[in-house]
Amino acid sequence: MNTRLTRPSADPTRSIAFDVLVAVTERRRTLEEALDQADPPDSLVLPRDRAAAHRLAATVLRRMGTLDAVLEPFLKKAPPDRVRLALLMGAAQLLMLDTPAHAAVGTIVSLVRARALVPFAGLVNAVLRRIAQEGPAALDGLDGPRLDVPAWLWTSWGGLARAIADGLSREAPLDLSLAEGTPVPQGGLRLPTGSVRLPGGTRVAALPGYEEGAFWVQDAAAALPARLLAARPGERVADLCAAPGGKTAQLAATGADVVAIERDSGRMRRLRQNLDRLRLQVETVEADAGSWMPGAPLDAVLLDAPCSATGTARRHPDVLRLKRAADLAGLAEGQDRLIAAATRMLRPGGRLVYAVCSLQREEGQERALAAERFGLLPAPFTAAELSMLPEARTEEGWLRTHPGLWPDQGGMDGFFAARFVKG
Repeated sequence: MNTRLTRPSADPTRSIAFDVLVAVTERRRTLEEALDQADPPDSLVLPRDRAAAHRLAATVLRRMGTLDAVLEPFLKKAPPDRVRLALLMGAAQLLMLDTPAHAAVGTIVSLVRARALVPFAGLVNAVLRRIAQEGPAALDGLDGPRLDVPAWLWTSWGGLARAIADGLSREAPLDLSLAEGTPVPQGGLRLPTGSVRLPGGTRVAALPGYEEGAFWVQDAAAALPARLLAARPGERVADLCAAPGGKTAQLAATGADVVAIERDSGRMRRLRQNLDRLRLQVETVEADAGSWMPGAPLDAVLLDAPCSATGTARRHPDVLRLKRAADLAGLAEGQDRLIAAATRMLRPGGRLVYAVCSLQREEGQERALAAERFGLLPAPFTAAELSMLPEARTEEGWLRTHPGLWPDQGGMDGFFAARFVKG
């Protein structure tokens, strides 16, 4: 392999990716927040550079344990954190993103120099050249899925840990929910659950029908809770913590009278923009779902509660680096508060579907078991309702998806959902 070093100036892709990784690891920003701050919407960065920066940063976050193990034999001592990030970026390009060796090495050396890390330029150059020479053999013998998952998460997932970690190691495809009557886009695959799947990296805004509101982006697993609420025309239904609006759109498409509650003004703005594009008439209320009350009792409520989001780590690998086991107690307390509030909104006999995009028992199964104290009665999902995904139905009649399902079709996010009726 030719590893002759060139000296290009630091390019936008590597600069943005580096700033994103610094924001995630040092300032604990989410990947999306960090990307927006590193590359504001009014910047002159080309969309392809922004997309490439996102992919590079996401790969580093997703495969960080493996990349650290690759670097270890070539380092006599741990480098400063930002030098380590630059090395991780270089190794990810060489081993996982098929970047030519001269480009991967040269651009990272230039980046180090541009970021006032000049004393480490020689180290970065030497280490990345060694990795380039080894090529894919540098990964031999490494248990990537185990290395890339923090120990507390691996332990918490029990017997599913290996399957989940295997699923998380792969980039997620693009899933769409289609408006009624919309044909499957070219190259799309209709999944058993009704979602349509396209290859990862597909530019959704370039697909025919996007501007007309013919579809919206929504993981196949994320589309299940609203479907299982089974809203009917004319029913009064609330979607709590509703942004960005995919589930709201599903509910509105049933003909139900839907109100979407979201307390964050930025997320509410995004929800309204999405509903406008989809041409759906939904009442939106900017309020805390834990204290808002409807004018009259509701027939059904969908509560997709704020959570650790560990089930979305395929699409948001920053979750693996940001979340801690200590976060779960506070999240569970907030989830219980929202379940109690949702119960107060319902008429007697009204339905609640509680859902979280989490793989953690504390946020899923344990919240479902505790729901009876709020005056809720279990209403398990039947085998017929989950006939399109029978492996996701638990013994209790709950829904449990995880990234290890459908490995040959591209996997899915991790979701838990349970249904109740108000006594």
